[in-house]
Amino acid sequence: MPSGVTEVTDVADIDSGSEQPVPRKRADARRNEKALLDAAAAAFVTSGVDVPVRDIAVRAGVGVGTIYRHFPSRADLIVAVYRHQIEACAEAGPALLADSDTPHAALAQWIDLFVDFLVTKHGLAAALQSDDAAFQTLHAYFLDRLVPVCDQLLDAAVAADEIRPDLDAYGLLRGVGNLCIGAGNDPRYDARRLVDLLVAGLRVR
Repeated sequence: MPSGVTEVTDVADIDSGSEQPVPRKRADARRNEKALLDAAAAAFVTSGVDVPVRDIAVRAGVGVGTIYRHFPSRADLIVAVYRHQIEACAEAGPALLADSDTPHAALAQWIDLFVDFLVTKHGLAAALQSDDAAFQTLHAYFLDRLVPVCDQLLDAAVAADEIRPDLDAYGLLRGVGNLCIGAGNDPRYDARRLVDLLVAGLRVR
């Protein structure tokens, strides 16, 4: 373990040998795992998926050994981080629909989160196209979780007569993804502005 790094309670150890009630132990384990995955996600944003594991450990306040116990390979960690981020994006859809003034506003905000996911998650495209067996189910998981959420938002906006009804969720997400290709590599290219124009163009005139 690197000097100066204090290892916090291991996620798996939370559920063993404690007098605390089981629900509390499980909640602590979830919080510790979330902190680790959030730290890894932040490191991926700044340094890409090849960031040294020790840098992630420092961000999370754990020992390198803790990360390797839960994620034996870098591929395991990458998959866990992206699944965690996909879940956060999926869960945001219904929440935005409940809290926004209009379904179209909820859709626009959710697409903005989706753009954040695509633009800031360095290495996602390479991971999705990799031959590594650990990544084989990641693309399917990505679609299985996010397409239904987008469908729900589109259906609500169509029902409110806010947007045109002739666009499916997969097509919209694919279009947004295509607009985001290369974002960040050219400072003259503003992918988010083009996506905003796309979403605005869905409105019923």
